[in-house]
Amino acid sequence: MATIAFFPEGAYGPTNNCVGIGDVLRRRGHRVVFIVEESFAGTLEAQGFEERLMRLTLPPLEEEVPGQFWKDFIRDTAPVFRQPTIEQLAGFIAPTFQALVDGAKFVDERLHEIIGELEPDVIVEDNVVGFAALPACGRPWARIVSCNPTEVRDPDVPPPFSGYSAADRSQWERYWDAYRDAHADLHADFSAFCEDRGAPPLPELEFMFESPWLNMVVYPDEVDYARARPLGGTWHNLQTSVRATDGPYGVEEGSGPLLYLSLGSLGSADVDLMRTLIAELADGPCRVIVSKGPQHDQLELASNMVGAEFLPQTSILPQVDLVITHGGNNTVTESLFFGKPMVVLPLFWDQYDNAQRVHDTGFGVRLDTYGHTREQLTGAIDRLLADDGLKARLASVSTRLQAVPGTEKAAGLIEALASGEGRT
Repeated sequence: MATIAFFPEGAYGPTNNCVGIGDVLRRRGHRVVFIVEESFAGTLEAQGFEERLMRLTLPPLEEEVPGQFWKDFIRDTAPVFRQPTIEQLAGFIAPTFQALVDGAKFVDERLHEIIGELEPDVIVEDNVVGFAALPACGRPWARIVSCNPTEVRDPDVPPPFSGYSAADRSQWERYWDAYRDAHADLHADFSAFCEDRGAPPLPELEFMFESPWLNMVVYPDEVDYARARPLGGTWHNLQTSVRATDGPYGVEEGSGPLLYLSLGSLGSADVDLMRTLIAELADGPCRVIVSKGPQHDQLELASNMVGAEFLPQTSILPQVDLVITHGGNNTVTESLFFGKPMVVLPLFWDQYDNAQRVHDTGFGVRLDTYGHTREQLTGAIDRLLADDGLKARLASVSTRLQAVPGTEKAAGLIEALASGEGRT
């Protein structure tokens, strides 16, 4: 039996991704421990995992809820989401990286303590900034990229967070210049910190380390990018990582297509946007299941809708006809896993890249999140539901992905690393 420590970012997306893989490893007899923020205390234990707690900031004066830091951060910066992505670099992306870097510095000593106590055979992390303690601790560690793969740079892949098409490079150089201007000083400071703490320097303009042992991306081939430089031998594409830990969900009988509306735990905190979407879908021919999120008590659903604060997404997706999503990587890849078309309304981070990729590959429609009309939303839904060719394509994709679950593949790769295979 190996001890596997999972260290996901303090948000539900990366955490759920790791839960799916950890569940497989646990069922195979391994000890699985989650290193999580104190606000998540008890969340993983409730699912049968061990927890080790840490903080990325000083303790708050009031009790936190899971991921509260990022919910507050998104709420305070939400006006920036109405700007073009190149303008969001200074107003949102750079401040986000600053907050993440500050957290990585703050928690470094605590991570060393936890790693020393657990003595894990493998540490598996799913974050968007590096943590110096991992490469410095001398133990094998694996990286999961559960964001859009633009996070892994390549000359033929659009810039990260841009939402630009791979088929149109006209704005790439201008965006990259703005990206450098926004992040150069922070990158230099964080790289120096990592070296001071015993880790290697960061790659140019990247805030994340590549593991010398094992790196995994989560993106189906049908939507993945063609690269000028293929990823090296330590890299593996899991295709999807769909957890099997969600409880069942029973859908009431009814007529008309069934839609699922979810903007994720962070996006759904934008009450005005959620109310707009609810009004646009109200009393139409479609039934709608709504993931209401943390501000659930401020949302009133229409007569053709049901919903709750939290919903078992992977139990709902097989039963619906179409997904309206913010474009988070989990929801996009899970929708493809279950063969569902998407209307994508991106808000921040890699959601723009996912939205554009879904649009470019024909598996859904990207709309202007704040600028679309009701007719544009309902028209996109009608077109996608009526497209028999798309239904056939999605059915084929779903069959392929479900034949080789990414959680099983990831577990096998992690087991091999824990047993000593592939170590240098």
